[in-house]
Amino acid sequence: MKIAVEGCMHGDLDKVYKTIQYMEQIHTTKIDLLLCCGDFQAKQAVRNERDMESLSVPSKYLAMKSFWKYYSGQEVAPIPTIFIGGNHEASNYLWELYYGGWVAPNIYFLGFAGVVKFGNIRIGGLSGIYNQRHYRSGHFERPPYNENTVRSVYHIREYDVHKLLQVDEPIDIFLSHDWPLGITDYGDWKKLVQQKRHFEKEIQERTLGSKPAAQLLEKLKPHYWFSAHLHCKFAAVVQHGESGPLTKFLALDKCLPGRKFLQIVEVESEPGPYELQYDEEWLAITRKFNSIFPLTRRNADFGGTELEIQDCRRWIRSKIQVRGATPFEFVPTVTPYNPSEPVSDAYVTENHRNPQTESLLQFLELPYVLNSTSEARELNNSPGLLTPKGVGSVNYNNEEIPIDEVDDLEEAEETDRAESENEDL
Repeated sequence: MKIAVEGCMHGDLDKVYKTIQYMEQIHTTKIDLLLCCGDFQAKQAVRNERDMESLSVPSKYLAMKSFWKYYSGQEVAPIPTIFIGGNHEASNYLWELYYGGWVAPNIYFLGFAGVVKFGNIRIGGLSGIYNQRHYRSGHFERPPYNENTVRSVYHIREYDVHKLLQVDEPIDIFLSHDWPLGITDYGDWKKLVQQKRHFEKEIQERTLGSKPAAQLLEKLKPHYWFSAHLHCKFAAVVQHGESGPLTKFLALDKCLPGRKFLQIVEVESEPGPYELQYDEEWLAITRKFNSIFPLTRRNADFGGTELEIQDCRRWIRSKIQVRGATPFEFVPTVTPYNPSEPVSDAYVTENHRNPQTESLLQFLELPYVLNSTSEARELNNSPGLLTPKGVGSVNYNNEEIPIDEVDDLEEAEETDRAESENEDL
């Protein structure tokens, strides 16, 4: 199976698909799948103007671009696409699909955490970035977001990581937006800091990367791990134990001319054609832990689950035998952007009940709770939650760096260098 892996999409779907089609032509090959490591909907890739209200980016970067064409059906993704969320997304839409689902025909969101199968390849992923302040909080944010919650909604939560840590069967590919903490130990970090000098202090202080991602890397030991976020290419190979399996790690850049944002990898698999399917083990984990889904600032009570995972597994298997494992079909939930029409009152900022999510929960015989609770609503609107931005040294794992500010800062720091930012990547 030939898989294209892309770093930060930043809304440039047309450019990425055209690049893949060009590579197919010059190499006389066929790409079976595209994986995107986050910031998929950043800046421009939203369904309509109202979605831009849920983006945590400076207003000067907000502009409609190409995603609305795919959402409306005007364009269809030429190859199956799977992505995770980053720290610049239309979070209101992704919350509708917390458990995963089609954001447009042939474009699948893996969920805030999730595992799916493509052919016989198991693909797992964790959306968002790590921030210690909110890691042990529940998912208390609800649309419409305020200045604070529009930034915290994409912080990964212990609940989702805990679910992924229950996965026992082998994972072939894992996606995260930020890098696992310590991954630079397994690659040429000296070459990395030649390109990104401001990373050296964080590498030395062991603060570059995500602690939960490192925990998942140690537990899951996937064959491949792909990331983005830091806008550069970096490769590493992790040996798990003295004679344990290897994980090949690759981080990629953002979609810009002259940048290393796309890589083709060939993965051993059964012959095609390939189909995206729900993963039996992951559905069982979802069923087991949904009863403690934390929807306020309080974290989940992980000892509060009564279901046994093997019982869940047998129950899921029987359901799949009847219905099959194909994900529920895409259904649009808002009026898509139309460049020839003004903003319509039909655009609603409130949270939608996405029919895909409702169908999945009905299939799993679980309640729909994403619009709960009154406590979450009160917390969401509380002015006491606003936190001023920090000052002093820049932390490149902090979500409050505006999009593209990383590159602007690098150019200011490196004016004495012969190579420009575009030349050294």
